Amino acid sequence: MTCHNCGGELEKVIVDLPFKVEHNSIIIIKQLPVLQCQNCSEFLIEDTVMKEIDKILKNVDKTAELEILNYV
Repeated sequence: MTCHNCGGELEKVIVDLPFKVEHNSIIIIKQLPVLQCQNCSEFLIEDTVMKEIDKILKNVDKTAELEILNYV
């Protein structure tokens, strides 16, 4: 698969990503599988992974300022 930004090659990597769920609330999901460009570091989250992220984000404590969760 190629990068939509620069045309570089995408590779599967595991990363930690922040998601803002409220004005003052950030969730960090650890060990998240994404496709990342080897050239420009742009990343793509596959649809199956995004569905799981949506489930995780629906069940978080939105009153917490920062919460760290494992994807796996």
